[in-house]
Amino acid sequence: MATDVPELPTLSHDIRTSVCIVGAGIAGMTTAYLLARAGRAVVVIDDGAIGGGETGRTTAHITAALDDMYQKIEKLHGEDGARMAAESHSAAIDRIESIASLEDIDCDFERVDGYLFLAPGNERKLLERELEAAHRAGLSDIEIVDRAPLDSFDTGPALCFPRQAQFHSVKYLNGLARAIIRDGGQLFTGAHAKSIQDGEPAKVTTTAGHVITADNVVVATHSPVNDWVILHTKQAAYRTYVIAARIPRGAVQHGLYWDTLDPYHYVRLQEVDPLLDPGRTEELLIVGGEDHKTGQADDAAERFRRLEEWTRQRFPMISNIDFRWSGQIMEPVDYMAFIGKNPGADKHIFIATGDSGNGITHGTIAGMLLTDLIVGRKNPWSKLYDPSRVTLRATREFLKENLNVAGQYTDWATAGNVDSCDQIAPGTGAVIRRGMTKVAVYRDDQGNIHERSAVCTHLYCIVDWNATERTWDCPCHGSRFDAYGGVVNGPAITPLSEVKPEVPASR
Repeated sequence: MATDVPELPTLSHDIRTSVCIVGAGIAGMTTAYLLARAGRAVVVIDDGAIGGGETGRTTAHITAALDDMYQKIEKLHGEDGARMAAESHSAAIDRIESIASLEDIDCDFERVDGYLFLAPGNERKLLERELEAAHRAGLSDIEIVDRAPLDSFDTGPALCFPRQAQFHSVKYLNGLARAIIRDGGQLFTGAHAKSIQDGEPAKVTTTAGHVITADNVVVATHSPVNDWVILHTKQAAYRTYVIAARIPRGAVQHGLYWDTLDPYHYVRLQEVDPLLDPGRTEELLIVGGEDHKTGQADDAAERFRRLEEWTRQRFPMISNIDFRWSGQIMEPVDYMAFIGKNPGADKHIFIATGDSGNGITHGTIAGMLLTDLIVGRKNPWSKLYDPSRVTLRATREFLKENLNVAGQYTDWATAGNVDSCDQIAPGTGAVIRRGMTKVAVYRDDQGNIHERSAVCTHLYCIVDWNATERTWDCPCHGSRFDAYGGVVNGPAITPLSEVKPEVPASR
């Protein structure tokens, strides 16, 4: 039951392959695994470690209880669409379980029940409507129970979703990596895709100048880095926050728990690393929530405080908060992910994006669906997830999100966060106006100043400083850059531009 990641090489030469996959998260690795099993030559590249992006930050709720609720999905996609959504996510849970079993991956996979309970001010009718919609979608085993099985507080009535699941995402990806290599696939880390071009063959060029030519390319970078505009008008990036605290083993029944707040809270348990808890007397209680649009708030300390307060009120057995982190969610305007051929004229480029808070199941669906499309098999879910779809009933949400984006461009006309570099403390950053443009200035822990253009290299919004992550975040489409301007998250594919050093005025 090996769980350690195999040692992976850095790409050092040109390659010709059948399928090149950009991104080594859940979507990319599942696609690579299934294609390799189908006999295709597969190459996976990532500029970071396997699972080093958003998959490594997930709380790994593996569920067919979708974030946006079946009653809303049914309104936009009809009963058939809701049924396909339920069917595909249920199939994804089964596929993860079967892969973990077949490949003997020790990833803490566990079947657990999920419980959706009411937030303060919400009424039972909300659960009743969701129950009816879920039953119409084919989830006939869902039922309303008097309360979720939590002793520390009374949730009131809850919807029970039987046989959902949880696992350790990075352990699972490491197992997939070993299987992909065994089946002839190649994995390369430290390889950043600089450009992705359609053609026969399609081409992926890295920043080191190496070229991978392939019959097909799959862009599985969470937010697609090959698409300039189309997809980014149909989804929005949000940050979400997570805390984890040790509790006595058995103090909380294993399960997935969510409330109906918007944004909602989500809760589950995870085994503590045996090296940290040799006696296996503790577990980690993981709680998330407090979402906001990426780049449009820098108050993580307050959001973590509210999350901790909510948790302590309901789970008083926790002591210290052991871990805090945040992650990024792509929210499609019509609730469903975008999985399939890239919109437009591309014939050999496929994408997977728009996880909508269900990244593990959406990523697994991507692997199943994209494999079918590439090998030429029909898939009944292809229309629901088609990236080229236009959902007219989602027009209001489409306009709302894009008006929000348009409003961010007013940052070009505003003053900087500070007037001079002298006002920036070590370990922090700020945007400074310099003439007609703006500069992203970071002062490192040693006091050295690092300057980059504050203009996002995707669609030219002005980035904002994220003090908790020490990143520059774009408030338009969610691109993120490290303190020195390097790309952390797409859709940007190139770093923040260099700026000329400010020349002191002569006397």
